[in-house]
Amino acid sequence: MHSIIRASAWVAIKLPSGNTRVIQALPNTTISLGKYGSFPANLIIERPFHLTYELQDKRADETYSRLRVVPTSELYAEVFADEESPTCSTPAAGLNEAVITPAEGEEFSVVEIESGKVVARSNREVIDENARQTMTQDEIEVLKKLGNNAGKEVITQLILSHTAIDQKTSFSLAKYKLLKEKKYMRRFQVLPVDVANFSNYQLEERDATKILDMRGEMMGLVGCWGNVHFGGEDVYLDDPQATTEQGHEACTPVQEDLLKGRWLVVDDTGGILVAAMAERMGVLQQDDDAEIDEAKTEEDTEEPEHTSTQAANTAQNGEHKPTTADSNDADIDMLDADAESTASAAQESTATKPPRASKPRASDFAIPYSQTNTITVVHGASQPNLSFLNYWGFDVTSPTHPPHPLLHHLLTLTWLQLLKPELDTSYSTPPLVASERTLVAWKPSRRGNFHRKRRRYARIRHIVDSARAGNFSGLVCASTMDPVSILRHTLPLLAGGAPVAIYSPTLEPLAALSDCFSVSRRTAWTSGSVKEIVDKSVEELESWEGNEEFPLNPTLLLGTSIQTSRARRWQVLPGRTHPLMTERGGANGYVFTAWRAKPAEGRVEAKGKFKRKRTEVEGEGEGDGGVVVGEEGSGGDASASATAETTPAAAEAEA
Repeated sequence: MHSIIRASAWVAIKLPSGNTRVIQALPNTTISLGKYGSFPANLIIERPFHLTYELQDKRADETYSRLRVVPTSELYAEVFADEESPTCSTPAAGLNEAVITPAEGEEFSVVEIESGKVVARSNREVIDENARQTMTQDEIEVLKKLGNNAGKEVITQLILSHTAIDQKTSFSLAKYKLLKEKKYMRRFQVLPVDVANFSNYQLEERDATKILDMRGEMMGLVGCWGNVHFGGEDVYLDDPQATTEQGHEACTPVQEDLLKGRWLVVDDTGGILVAAMAERMGVLQQDDDAEIDEAKTEEDTEEPEHTSTQAANTAQNGEHKPTTADSNDADIDMLDADAESTASAAQESTATKPPRASKPRASDFAIPYSQTNTITVVHGASQPNLSFLNYWGFDVTSPTHPPHPLLHHLLTLTWLQLLKPELDTSYSTPPLVASERTLVAWKPSRRGNFHRKRRRYARIRHIVDSARAGNFSGLVCASTMDPVSILRHTLPLLAGGAPVAIYSPTLEPLAALSDCFSVSRRTAWTSGSVKEIVDKSVEELESWEGNEEFPLNPTLLLGTSIQTSRARRWQVLPGRTHPLMTERGGANGYVFTAWRAKPAEGRVEAKGKFKRKRTEVEGEGEGDGGVVVGEEGSGGDASASATAETTPAAAEAEA
């Protein structure tokens, strides 16, 4: 996570009204905050996050507003004052009033007939709020146009002009002041665009259906039950150094022993689920230290070239700065001689300087993806819908993307490539081949397309082969597809003990999925009542397509459960503790969780010698009508029980 605001990065600006704006901090541009004003974006670039700024008034000789960092002592001055004071000066209203008693000449709208208690007070004798405020709207607009002290003068005048300010309780006064600050104070806070902030922004202020009403609590549940974590250090395959005359036989085969720490994902939330997983795995954003190291490396490699270029330009232009002695008796011939000597010196230095070692370019069949700590996304369209990843600097549709951690850890393939790759032309069509002599004769554009198609073939071939090889560490889904159809094709790809976490905005699809792995279905399956599975191997049973009674193999998952969670905000005050009534509705959201099981081959049988002991439980004995209960085991009172050994055949029948 970045600690400072980078140029062209996306940031979340929290306004005094409580709303959030997600904008891109482009250099040399102006950021507008609506009625609160605008300011240059350069004023917040390269500054830390989580600072609170205040828009100051424009100066007479400037056309933009400056920013002031609001210190903590000013932000929480009232809180510090309350902590220092021993007691509150004004008690909260309603603490000592059990029954509301009417004043003289006051009327009530609702009163209980039996007890005489007041239920609701009439508004007839209550002074209207607008009448209590003596300032008019025109006067407020004049103060706003003057723009003094970033709105603080407007709030001060409103409080001073209120005729009943002394009648307010401490809570009422604080609430009144807070409402005015949200309306007139020109302060804002710059926050990083992490997954939690962006999901709340998308839910509260944008279209929540684009992320399937997936709240932050549900993302936490999916990530925890999916056991999403850092999957290990990056491991890359060796470059095969394939020539342009070699075809698919030169591709690097998949090494299944290197495939570790990989998660299979079905994401229909626009990429917010992939972003949450990448954040847990540490590949969503590049660290500041890594960016600084790359910048230093680029500067070190570019500095000698820049110096030599500058010297050559100086020699060609004939620029020369003579010293004091030269300026006294210098003439044109001396200047020309100096220019020629400078040019020859520059040519000698360029000729004697060893060429800079360039990094060897990888061949077309080199695999750029890591074998560990990866996210494999299965989608149904020609390209995956991961547009929300743009807010973290990654564009999945860009063919020439700048360096980003997701470039080596995010793999995408279609359902057709996963299920029937031979029907996909990009996978089944053999790569192009050409000799070096033929390539030299081609135009640069045709030559570039030739290499691009070969690289695309190698990437698709590796992604599909590694995905079909399986051994995934977990399955995470948030899709509108039927979860039964998803698990039918993805369960065989999971390793033993791999967790499964499926999110759905509604309960019914997950309930139907959980019923496929019920105890009754598992018992019927293991008892041999399903004729279609007779004489089938374990591998065939794992990829069984199912029937009407058994849509899935019920022995492939264990510990199935459905759960939900929702964090509600509460107002906690003396006598006024209740949840906030203005929160958004929408889908509640549910998560299906389970673990992948590897069924044992054949039937499990128990063999050995067993002992049965009879113990008197009730009555005086068998002859007196007592009840005798049989128990399996080797313990008990030897004097009150009889021991009998059973044959192995009888023990096996009992088992």
